[in-house]
Amino acid sequence: MFWIVLTISSYLLGALANILDKFLLGSKRFSSAPVYAFYVGVFSLWAVFFAPFGLQIPNVFGLALCLLSGAIFLFGILLLYFAIGKAQASRVVPVVGAVLPLATFLIALPFKTETLSFFQILGILLLIFGGLLISFDLPLRLGKKKFFSGFLFAIGAGILLAVAYVLFKYLSQNVFEYLSAKENFVTWYVWTRIGGFVGTLGLLLVPTWRKDIFKSFHTHRKNKKQALGTGAIFVGNKIVGGLSALLLNFAFTLGSVTLINALVSVQYVFVLILAWYFSKKYHKIFSEKLYFWDWFQKIVAIVVIAIGIFFIT
Repeated sequence: MFWIVLTISSYLLGALANILDKFLLGSKRFSSAPVYAFYVGVFSLWAVFFAPFGLQIPNVFGLALCLLSGAIFLFGILLLYFAIGKAQASRVVPVVGAVLPLATFLIALPFKTETLSFFQILGILLLIFGGLLISFDLPLRLGKKKFFSGFLFAIGAGILLAVAYVLFKYLSQNVFEYLSAKENFVTWYVWTRIGGFVGTLGLLLVPTWRKDIFKSFHTHRKNKKQALGTGAIFVGNKIVGGLSALLLNFAFTLGSVTLINALVSVQYVFVLILAWYFSKKYHKIFSEKLYFWDWFQKIVAIVVIAIGIFFIT
């Protein structure tokens, strides 16, 4: 049962990465989500260090699909950062987590020959219900804003990330299937990360975003001490996120993929606990509600989402 330890450890690290994202955006160490996404895209170029381990030059179609999927992934996390910057992390992460498997399932559905089972339909309904439950401020009142700020960004993030993940799988199973396992992984992984960097160039096409990005260069040079601290947190955050992905992939080789995916609700619980802990020291950044019914609502929604993921997978 070592895969359970790996899975829980992975989701704990993933939750910590989400919290650090919130800290970096909420504390204005990065002035905006596009600025943060730009640096994430640039940092993704570290993947080229995998090149000596089997990187291949794909054909035009494969290269174009790699770059496109990488850019879509970058814009997906851009929307995620917009949502995290505007709302409580303990709401944003479960909503994205609910939309992601649902959107992935629906996108891949036309390519499947089987029909939906009763439990798959039930899983879809539970994902929708759980996502909505954690999004509403209860009790509902007339004239009151129904969804949390950034809800649409969270929905958009889940959809774009689902598209990117489906394309990643298509690259692995259909485009580079002729390569050895190691060459396959290195090739699609490195080229899609380069695609993420290409996506950062797209951020520069928006005048306001371009101005903020260029301004961040000057700000970091002006305050080198803060820049070093921010850089250390940023790099540490990316390392934590990378370790989370590595442990999760290793767990997939040892245990049930269905059960591992269903256990993702553990990450939402970790996000909730970590956000509550950090809200004591950084209340302005982590404005988590601490009332009993707020906790109860979030925990119930997380359980509903977990059951939905289990049924749909």
